[in-house]
Order: sequence, then C-alpha cells, then structure tokens
Amino acid sequence: MTDASDAAPPPHLPPAAPLPSLDELLGTARVVALPLVTRFRGIDVREAMLLEGPEGWTEFSPFEEYPDDEASAWLAAAIDFGWNPTPPILRDRIRVNATVPAVDPDSVPAVLARFPGCRTAKVKVAASDQTLAQDVARVRAVRDAMGPEGRIRVDANGGWNVDEAEHAIHALAPFDLEYVEQPCANVADLLEISIRIKYMGIPIAADESVRRADDPLAVAEAGAADLLVVKAQPLGGIRRVLELIDHTGLPVVVSSALDTSVGLAMGAHLAAAVPALEFDCGLGTASLLAADVSQAPLSPVDGAVEVRRVLPDPELLDRYAATPERTDWWLERLGRAYAALASRPSVE
Repeated sequence: MTDASDAAPPPHLPPAAPLPSLDELLGTARVVALPLVTRFRGIDVREAMLLEGPEGWTEFSPFEEYPDDEASAWLAAAIDFGWNPTPPILRDRIRVNATVPAVDPDSVPAVLARFPGCRTAKVKVAASDQTLAQDVARVRAVRDAMGPEGRIRVDANGGWNVDEAEHAIHALAPFDLEYVEQPCANVADLLEISIRIKYMGIPIAADESVRRADDPLAVAEAGAADLLVVKAQPLGGIRRVLELIDHTGLPVVVSSALDTSVGLAMGAHLAAAVPALEFDCGLGTASLLAADVSQAPLSPVDGAVEVRRVLPDPELLDRYAATPERTDWWLERLGRAYAALASRPSVE
C-alpha cells in the first residue's frame, strides 16, 4: 500500500459501541511491569494494564501521578480501540523517530542503534537536574551520529520559561532543528516564544498543551503552535483525535506515551487514518523497553512500524506480571476511572 498522505479524510465512522460493563473490563485485565533500557521520564519500569475487547487487545496505562478524571480519558481510548472497529487506513507503515532520553553524549550512539533506519531523532532537553550545556552536548552528539541529513527535534516538556526557552533555542539552533516541542508550559508562554523566535524559522509544537489541557483546541485557536503532537490514549482515543485534527487544521505528529506494543498499535492505527502525515511519528518507543508483551513487538524496522494489532503472549504476560499489590492498585484505579468516565454527560 502506498502512502496516501493527501487522500481525503476517512468516511464518517459508525456510532461507537455502548460502554462495556466494569465487570467485562475486569474479566480480561492483565497488569504488567516492563523494565526500561534507560531511565526515562523518571521511571525505570513501565506499568500498564491490558484488556481484551471484541476487536482485540487494548491498553490502559496512564502514568501513576495522573488523577482519576485524567485517567478516564485513557480508559475511553482503551475502550475505543478494543470495542470499536478502527477507521480505514491510508497507509500500512508509519515512519517513526528515534527517541533519545536525557543521556550523556557518549550514550547517544547506543540509543540510536535501537532505532534502525530512523531518519529523525527526538531529543529530550530541559530536565530539571541538567544544564543547557548538557542539552547542547547531547544534541551535538545526535547531529554527529546522524549526519547532516538527519532530522532533529527537541522536546522540553514545558521545562523552560520564556526567557530560558529563547536562550536555549538560540543555543540549539546551529544543529538545524526540525521543531521545538513544548518549550514552555502554558499557552500564553508558547505564544510569546513563538513570536520571539519567528524570525528564526523554527516551528513550535504543542504536546502537553493539547493532551493535558481542559480545552485541547485552545493552543491552536491562540495561534501558539505550528503543529500538534497528538497521542491516542491521553486524548480519549482514535475517534476523538481525528475529530481534534479536523477542527484545528494544523499538521500533527502522532506519538506515544511509553506504551507497550499493544498501545503502540493504537497509535499506529491513528497515524494510519490521519489524512496528511507530514512528520515522522513518535511510535518507535518499544525500543526503549527492555521487555514487551509480545514476541512480535511493534519495533522500528527500516525506520517504520507496521499498522497491525498486537496479540500479547501469555508467557510474557506471566513473566512480567506486576506484583499482586500493584495489580490490585491498577484494578482499583480502573474502577475509579470507569466511574469518572461513566459519569460524563455523554460517553461515546
């Protein structure tokens, strides 16, 4: 199948299936704890809950610190992927970026080696325990490893104020940045930094200002970003993200939230349904996991991942099962998120 980036949007989807019962969700729930290759986002182990619906396996894995109301959007996404047919796909492979955590420059080649064939790297910067000099050294190492043709984007996760962002972007600009992701935390500051660096021609991407906002359209309506980073789980599922994309009209990068391969399959199906996909997507993060739930993980091959559902392997589910205490924690969390989801005025 060829890439139909300029094809028309997928046809209108049929109504979503009714919300399954909590007992139905609990009946197939499996909780896993997967070790990471490198510490990432402050964790060494990624916990996730897998559920099996009529359409296949799906994932519910909001990060531990997220409150129940926010977690309910992740549950809506899990239900959408497990209980509703996916939209028609416009491409069967998704080009993905390498993800470089806040590692020392000497570790960069080993990180990039886990993403074979990737022409783009997203580099984490602005960690609270690191300096701008360390960020510059890391990005320089990525540029050296990828050569002049490689594409580099940096992600600050909202870690800079406006003045810090302006200073940092100037320091990183010589490495030919594709874009800067979430340099500042709020929409007003994103707009301000966009104005300050407009003459530099470096686009601003919004992530947290979309997925963790009360109004995910606000950043686009304010003109505070040139593109959006969208993630299926935090935004409530494939259907809701496609709706958001249609409303904003901005280019998007489909990314992941350090999912297992089951969750990455959700993201891949979202990316496959986006009418215009200009950028490589952040769906290669199975390479950050030291273990996964499938013998055929959704890992990058020749710089891309396949668009397919992933079937967990029973032996791996057993091997990497969370402790009974953590499993109980997740089951209780599922119940609370379900209650929050069911209490919404309209559940699709």
